[in-house]
Amino acid sequence: MFRLAISALGKLGRSGRKLLCRTDGSAVLEFSISLPLLVVFAVGIYDFSGAFNQKQKIEQAAQEGAVVAGAQPTSDIAVSNPNPVSLQPVVDAVFNSLAGSGVLPLANQGTCSLNPAPTGVQTPVGSLAWVYTIAQCSGSNDSLTITINRGWASATGSAGVDAVGTVVTVNYPYHFMFNRVIQLLIPGANYSAQTPVIESATVHNQM
Repeated sequence: MFRLAISALGKLGRSGRKLLCRTDGSAVLEFSISLPLLVVFAVGIYDFSGAFNQKQKIEQAAQEGAVVAGAQPTSDIAVSNPNPVSLQPVVDAVFNSLAGSGVLPLANQGTCSLNPAPTGVQTPVGSLAWVYTIAQCSGSNDSLTITINRGWASATGSAGVDAVGTVVTVNYPYHFMFNRVIQLLIPGANYSAQTPVIESATVHNQM
């Protein structure tokens, strides 16, 4: 009887050691811990690359708008003029560039449009700059802001001669998805889900 008890205890000990050495459960546990980290890293890489891509597209739109602005006449540029006709092609160029690159929905498919003329036109007092705000450009009611400064001046050369030009500044927000996945790691955490992307381009006035 005593020998049988000792033999049974020995078998039980060997079975317990085998059970402790099994790694089936640890693999599942490691995967469940690392999965949120992998998701956060993947979404973060995708998210920030998307923001950088949008930044480049907005920069290109500002450059296209500046090229058009430099070729426009300055006969209607005055502080007293709330909406110079010569600036409308600049707004069109910026809008069409952003719509063509996918930053904005196409005018005939989205909720924002250049027809009728953009709303929110302002003329800062004492400045030759106009701000065009095109509202409701997406499902998030984003606004596209285009600032056209036709009175930019810079001293050039040893004689200090002023070169007058135009600065076109484009402002449009980017929506991050990172805020949705960061809570997988830190419940209740909050990340800025919207960041304004602002780009400018400068060109000398040709007329």
